[in-house]
Amino acid sequence: MPRAIIIVLDSVGIGGAPDAAEFGDEGSNTLGHIAEACTRGEGDKEGVRSGPLKLPNMERLGLGHAMELSVGEKPAGFTMSDAPIGAYAALSEVSTGKDTPSGHWEIAGVPVKFGWGTFPKTEPAFPRELTDAIIREGEIPGILGNCHASGTEIIERLGAEHISSKMPIVYTSTDSVIQIAAHEEFFGLDRLYKLCATTRKIADPLNIGRVIARPFVGMTPDTFERTSNRRDYAVPPPELTLLDYVSDDDRATFAVGKIADIFAHRGVSDVRKGKGPKSSGNQALIDATLQTMDDAAEGDFVFINLVDFDSEYGHRRDVPGYAACLEHFDSRLPEITAKLRHGDMLILTADHGNDPTWEGTDHTRERIFALVTGPDIAAGSLGVRDTFADIGATVAAHLGVPFGSAGKAML
Repeated sequence: MPRAIIIVLDSVGIGGAPDAAEFGDEGSNTLGHIAEACTRGEGDKEGVRSGPLKLPNMERLGLGHAMELSVGEKPAGFTMSDAPIGAYAALSEVSTGKDTPSGHWEIAGVPVKFGWGTFPKTEPAFPRELTDAIIREGEIPGILGNCHASGTEIIERLGAEHISSKMPIVYTSTDSVIQIAAHEEFFGLDRLYKLCATTRKIADPLNIGRVIARPFVGMTPDTFERTSNRRDYAVPPPELTLLDYVSDDDRATFAVGKIADIFAHRGVSDVRKGKGPKSSGNQALIDATLQTMDDAAEGDFVFINLVDFDSEYGHRRDVPGYAACLEHFDSRLPEITAKLRHGDMLILTADHGNDPTWEGTDHTRERIFALVTGPDIAAGSLGVRDTFADIGATVAAHLGVPFGSAGKAML
């Protein structure tokens, strides 16, 4: 029986979304703008990287061609092979949001057609009844933040006050999210998790997609650092997803990285994390992916999210860091493709954009790419697709399991 593997390069959008203007993102293009910046020397950073963006392995699979499908022009600095060795497509999103759950759920066959609850860009950002309930039911002395913020910036700004006051830092973004940052030692990791679980229940009537625990360590603003012990408390998808269909057919579903959290652990039979102090980083998660591909049996499904592109570089608007992260993944791609067996399908894709050249620190509304490869996969263009769900439909057809009404198989 065939196996299927989806790897989500979190936030690596390719521009061209037909409804980008409705989100204030017309012209955004995460991968395209990074490539352009690198050709101008704006992606150079001593000791990190220099020169044009170098992604030879993904280019051979058709990445540049997928980008050209999306925006109508060749990406800067890319070598456009006349005969890519993979199948490639550009896909538009139909979900109402440009957030992580919406992107992943749509890939898995459940577009988000409802509006998520969000919070205004005011200070305070949260309604008084919400914060009062968090303080009361969470048994905490109060909260800090109560605003829209970048996670690294707000920890640097309020971390010391948090340590002395024991009040957690609570903030949000344009996404449907409540993020709670607290020090692992002075507040306690288990206490943070308990507070987030409590907040999840409080936030349910507001239709908030995720409550995220953001633990950190360090003693001073210049040493504060978020740890790999992040945990997402997400609402479950409203309908059956690809994960459910696979698991209901008695196949194993392996979730690598934050995939299990995104789907509220539904339809997941095996959760894999990285090892070491950077266990949630791309390096460790690629290592975990390689081990998982060894362990996955015939007919199994492996779903991976690599988060560093988004969390470490997109939100921080770090072009050189983002470029280096892309090049690092590309350099390890041959290790992944070498694990493919006869009948396997590998799809590389994304879930939204996060253009590091764009204003603000939020996600950007963009198309995504799909690069489809495997020993028996025919190469060529799969065109511009109307929904991310075509990815899930393609995997379902490959595995021979049922699928919902969203999406059409691309092969």
